[in-house]
Amino acid sequence: MNANKARHVKSLFNNTHYQEILDRIEKLSPDTEAKWGKMSVSQMLHHCQAPLKIALEKQEVEPPGWIQKTVAKLFKSKLYNDSPWQKSLPTLPEFKVREEKDFEHEKFLLLQNITDFHHRKDKEEWPPHPVFGHFNKEQWGKMQYKHLDHHLTQFGV
Repeated sequence: MNANKARHVKSLFNNTHYQEILDRIEKLSPDTEAKWGKMSVSQMLHHCQAPLKIALEKQEVEPPGWIQKTVAKLFKSKLYNDSPWQKSLPTLPEFKVREEKDFEHEKFLLLQNITDFHHRKDKEEWPPHPVFGHFNKEQWGKMQYKHLDHHLTQFGV
């Protein structure tokens, strides 16, 4: 085994990792500023709900064309593998938040969606992602953790 031990990918289905995410969100305030990117903290809280809502079948997005689907397949494993996401990655148009949001309301909704997702940790069959296709339970848990971790790191928590 090489000297650089592989980093373990955390999952939102793991109780410890789930609690870690909740604790980090509690450290945010309406005045928390981003270290990179254009979103305010309230916009980020709103944005982070979208991937959870897709998994929970509470939100739909326009299916991409064949070119976008082909490109998405090239990046699919990066969503749940052990490497961190790069800063300022592109996002789906439906996930972009252009207007300001209410911090407390968005925080409440995000925590609720995270909890709903976590409580489905025993679910084996998951809907296909409209852009990336099939994910198994393990991949869904890791992808959701990585997305939240990416944006919480963006806001320094």
